[in-house]
Amino acid sequence: MTDTQTAELNEMPLLSKWEGVAHRYEELTLQLTDPSVLSQPALLHKLNKERTEIEGLARLFAEYQGLLRQLAETAQLLKEPSLEAELQRLATDEARSLQERRREMEEQAKDLLVPKDPRDEKNTFVEIRAGTGGEEAALFAGDLFRMYLKYAERKKLRVEVVEASETGIGGYKEVVMLMEGKGAYGRFKHESGVHRVQRVPATEASGRIHTSTVTVAVMPEVDEIDVQVDPKDLRIDTFCSSGAGGQSVNTTYSAVRITHIPTGVVVTCQDERSQLKNRNKAMRTLRARIVEAERAKQEAEIAQSRKSQVGTGERSEKIRTYNFPQNRVTDHRIGLTLHRLEQVLAGDLDEIVEGLKADRAKAAALGT
Repeated sequence: MTDTQTAELNEMPLLSKWEGVAHRYEELTLQLTDPSVLSQPALLHKLNKERTEIEGLARLFAEYQGLLRQLAETAQLLKEPSLEAELQRLATDEARSLQERRREMEEQAKDLLVPKDPRDEKNTFVEIRAGTGGEEAALFAGDLFRMYLKYAERKKLRVEVVEASETGIGGYKEVVMLMEGKGAYGRFKHESGVHRVQRVPATEASGRIHTSTVTVAVMPEVDEIDVQVDPKDLRIDTFCSSGAGGQSVNTTYSAVRITHIPTGVVVTCQDERSQLKNRNKAMRTLRARIVEAERAKQEAEIAQSRKSQVGTGERSEKIRTYNFPQNRVTDHRIGLTLHRLEQVLAGDLDEIVEGLKADRAKAAALGT
């Protein structure tokens, strides 16, 4: 690579990271031939794992360097005053093709350089709660519940309802689901926040548009080894289930309520006929909520510190608006508006999810 090309590369922050990864790959390759490393199985495994993870980027960078050399040679050829017209045309086409390939490789590198969230592949809990708007908010909570069920089905995820509190006319005060399958948390994590709906409720006689809200919380499932729960810190109550399920459910103490005394976290599960199954489900939810509560506490402390440094910076809580009269869905975080509300509510969330992923990837690449 020429000095000019190196300078050009270093002007691009993300590509500078790419070059750093390539250098790290070379360092690891040398280390893995060092006898002192070969005699330490644990260190050998660690370094080999790191090298494997960045091998694709390193090989792509080597190809990129070769391409830059080709570009430089073609540019030099085009400067030749005695170059024949036919060769001039061929060299121009070659330069255009190389520039296109360069852009493709840089985009590929951007995708590979985005830090991976280790939680993305985990199962995830999705909690939907009716917010402001009374019965209409509960009805829209039901709409979001069904939207997520359809989206999960499209992505081949298994869904278990852990807890549900129905209102009786298709609405829900609260629904807690466990999504199981590869990449579950990564697909749902951007759904956390306040979802706003604008429409004329079925119960509205005068035809006025109402605005209601539903809150969604998304938490990755945590392994038992990730959070230790002392049985002495738990209060476990059993009671008769109150939902659908038949007479046998309603007359047996199959429902379980677990309270984690130190944090005050309470989980109820009555979806299964078996008390043992309900208890196991409740414990899985409890562990996730304890970890999420600790994470939220840490983020609140960071946010308070930032607020004291830069002022209030208040902004609306809503992350997305579903406007029925205009057949519109708008995600306010990325300024994306789609005029196909019915398809979105039928589980077609790909454009929104991919847009949010791309936005987070861009922010990560820029270090913001």
